[in-house]
Amino acid sequence: MRMIGGKALVQALEDAGVDVVFGYPGGVALPIFDALYDSTSVRSILPRHEQGATHMADGYARVMGRPAAVIVTSGPGATNTVTGIANAYMDSIPMVVFSAQVATPVIGTDAFQESDITGITVPITKHNYLVKDPAELPEVIAEAFHIASTGRPGPVLVDVPADVSKAEITYKWPAAVNLPGYKPTYRGHARQIKQAAQMIAKARKPLLYAGGGVLASGAWAELKELAELMQIPVAATLMGKGAFPEDHHLFLGMPGMHGPKFVNYALTETDLLIAVGVRFDDRVTGKLSSFASRAKVIHIDIDPAEIGKNKPVDVPIVGDAKLVLAAIVSELRKTASEPRTEAWMRVVDDWRARYPLHYQHSGDIVMPQFVVERVRELTKDRPTVIATEVGQNQMWSCQYTRIREPRTWVSSGGLGTMGFGLPAAIGAQVGRPEHLVVDIAGDGSIQMNSQEMATASIEKLPVKVVVLNNGFLGMVRQWQELFYEHRYASSVLAQDCPDFVKLGEAYGWHGERVTCPDDLDGALGRAFDHDGPAIVDCRVSGEENVYPMVAPGGSIDEMLGGIPGGPVSEMLDGELLTEVWE
Repeated sequence: MRMIGGKALVQALEDAGVDVVFGYPGGVALPIFDALYDSTSVRSILPRHEQGATHMADGYARVMGRPAAVIVTSGPGATNTVTGIANAYMDSIPMVVFSAQVATPVIGTDAFQESDITGITVPITKHNYLVKDPAELPEVIAEAFHIASTGRPGPVLVDVPADVSKAEITYKWPAAVNLPGYKPTYRGHARQIKQAAQMIAKARKPLLYAGGGVLASGAWAELKELAELMQIPVAATLMGKGAFPEDHHLFLGMPGMHGPKFVNYALTETDLLIAVGVRFDDRVTGKLSSFASRAKVIHIDIDPAEIGKNKPVDVPIVGDAKLVLAAIVSELRKTASEPRTEAWMRVVDDWRARYPLHYQHSGDIVMPQFVVERVRELTKDRPTVIATEVGQNQMWSCQYTRIREPRTWVSSGGLGTMGFGLPAAIGAQVGRPEHLVVDIAGDGSIQMNSQEMATASIEKLPVKVVVLNNGFLGMVRQWQELFYEHRYASSVLAQDCPDFVKLGEAYGWHGERVTCPDDLDGALGRAFDHDGPAIVDCRVSGEENVYPMVAPGGSIDEMLGGIPGGPVSEMLDGELLTEVWE
């Protein structure tokens, strides 16, 4: 079948199973967008900024578990995607970004709106392509989607020069992708799986440490089966939130810098750390030399580069989390292994009871934690996706929400990208139109991409934004308070600039403001029941901090704030201590 390159690109999207594209047109991208205009199976959504497009694709991919597509023009259109691509790369999110490029004869001449986007994105893509031969376009696109979604997922960029998108080719979708140098390992080594099972069977104080890799591989059922079979408590990272039901007794919470004390104490005292799909990020580990220093470590990851990168490992298992966990469970069942963690769980439950998350309630001031709790309670009986911006709002959301369904938590992890939440929520709403999608935002972060409120209105996407408006860049201010003698340099925001209610109304949103705790439920309920997009501006306590907190470079068992507690050895009563440590 003969067609021009732009049409071939769109046809390839259809053949790859893509149902939505987030794209912003421009001069050299017009052959692609003209072909997209005729597509009956690919929905085209116009954001108001190319960064917004990438975050929308990111949010879509997180809730759907498959790659989304972005199409942008050359030069600034392409460079505006860099933050979103880097965000997806850090969090291992599948995405294919198509950047139009100036014609091949003028590449390298500083032509109008030219940028070397393939060179720029080498460090932040799983792979990228500059297509110079129009005939290679279908094969390149098939490879791009294959690479993005297999092994450790990630973003792939395809740069398409204008003459390539205008050239006529014979279109043929490849029957199979053949990449001899790309062979991800899916099945873990049998000997290491057996060794891991033996260690789990003998452990008295095991802990499962689950990350985004569990969600990427769809391994939540296997994780739950292992935890329940051997009665092992589970800590989930920010990226792993939703990998284990958070209303389950075995679930502890998020470890690390802002993890509850009892989670960090469990990590400090465990004798066997079973790390699944994690990368031992510094925000979790704190001081590496003291992180899980009493534990043997089993590390399961599909990316061999992650194993041993930050933390020495006793049993490394390279493979897909779903397959490896299933194999470990099978081995444990084969040997009729029994849990040995009753005393350990009593210790953990004792910590959990003594050192819960807490904050000071107020009768007349809206506390940010209270807002998150009310969002949680008002949405618990309906299918809901929670998205967040970045900063204090993100940490409070992680601490006080209870995610029970996989792929219903959307938050920027490794890159910590302010402005992520709103466009990501829009992408999530596209993917899951039957879900209520709520973006819990800060007044600083939401303004990074607030123009995407127009996208939600025009596309009739009923996303909800709950702003924790404290008049600060909250996390920056917190660090300035604790480590810079309250010198609030460039971190103070005016709570009434902008007026978020009026801003919402300008974009066609329903808007409300809350200044009193008694008014919160009514405002949230009306927003959540509204059939279009809605924003609730919650004027919260200005100088509230996220606690507990591990100081930068500190050990995770040494936390600021929260309910006071001394060293682990001082917190356990003698009977429990003796029973579990003997």
